[in-house]
Amino acid sequence: MRKIGEIKSWISAYSEVKAATDELQLAFDFQKEGITSEQEVDEAYRHAIALLENLEAKNMLQQEEDHLGAVLKINAGAGGTEAQDWAEMLYRMYSRWCESKGYKVTVTNQLEGDDAGIKSITIQIEGDYAFGYLKSENGVHRLVRVSPYNAQGKRMTSFTSVAVVPLVDDTIDIEIKQGDITWDTFRSSGAGGQNVNKVETGVRLHYNHYDPDTGEIKEIIIENTESRSQFGNKDNAIRLLKSQLYELELERRRKATAKIEAGKKKIEWGSQIRSYVFDDRRVKDHRTDYQTTNVTAVMNGDIDGFIKAYLMVFGGKEQ
Repeated sequence: MRKIGEIKSWISAYSEVKAATDELQLAFDFQKEGITSEQEVDEAYRHAIALLENLEAKNMLQQEEDHLGAVLKINAGAGGTEAQDWAEMLYRMYSRWCESKGYKVTVTNQLEGDDAGIKSITIQIEGDYAFGYLKSENGVHRLVRVSPYNAQGKRMTSFTSVAVVPLVDDTIDIEIKQGDITWDTFRSSGAGGQNVNKVETGVRLHYNHYDPDTGEIKEIIIENTESRSQFGNKDNAIRLLKSQLYELELERRRKATAKIEAGKKKIEWGSQIRSYVFDDRRVKDHRTDYQTTNVTAVMNGDIDGFIKAYLMVFGGKEQ
C-alpha cells in the first residue's frame, strides 16, 4: 500500500504540472488574440514554474531513507541566553514549516534555558519525505541581531546546531541487543499535570553500540519525557534508538562519514551552514548561496527555498 501510495503521488504531481503547462499555453495563445492580459499569463507561468520546481526537488529524494519521517534535535551553542532564545526561535520555525506540510510534530525531550529559550529540544516529525527535506537543515545556524538580552543594545552573534536523522518505521527491521540496554528513570519537568512531577515517568536509555568498522563500543544515550507513562516513554525511546542505529548503518554502508560529520562541527565561528542577519534583513545559506531578504517569512517557517536549493545541488548525490 505504501508503494502504491508513492506511485499515485508521482502520477498526481505529474498531472498537476501537465495541467498547469497546458493552461499556460492556452493563456499565452489567448493573450496573442487579446482575450487575456499579460498579467494573467505571468500568473499562469509562476504557477506552472512553482509546481515544476516542487516536482524537481522531490525527484532529488532518491535515497532509501528519504521517504521516512525525521528526528530533529536542536542544541543551543555559544552565546548564552541569546543562543538559547535562538534555539527556541528555530524550534518555532521548524514547527511552522511542519504545520504547513501537514506533518505531525511531537516533542520527545526538552531542556529549558536558564533565563529564556531552550538549551536543547528533540522533536519527532511524522510524514512522508520529512527526512528527505529536512536533511538540508543538518548543521550550525548563526544568528546576528541586536539582542534584547543585552543592556547596551549591542549587536550579538549566537550559534545553534541542528541534527536530523531518519525516523524508522515498521517497514525497517533494526536489530537491538536487549542485553546492551540499561535504563534510568527520573521525574519529568515542566507542564503535564499533577502526576508528572511526582512519579518517575521520564526515562534515560543507555545502549552499547558495537562499530563493526572500528571495533569500538560507543554508548548511545536517549532521554524521553513525552508520555505520562513510563512504559510509553520506554517504547518511544526504543524507536528513537532504532532511528539512530539506522543512521549509523547508512553511514557505514555508504561510506559518507565525512559529509555527515560536516553537519556536526563545533558550534562557533566559521562552521555555520546558514546565517540569519536580522538587521540587514538577510538569510543566506553558505552551501548553495541561496538567500532571501524576507526574514519574517523564514522565521515563520517559509524555508522551502533553502530546501529546494540544497536538494538541487546535493540531492542527486549520495548522502
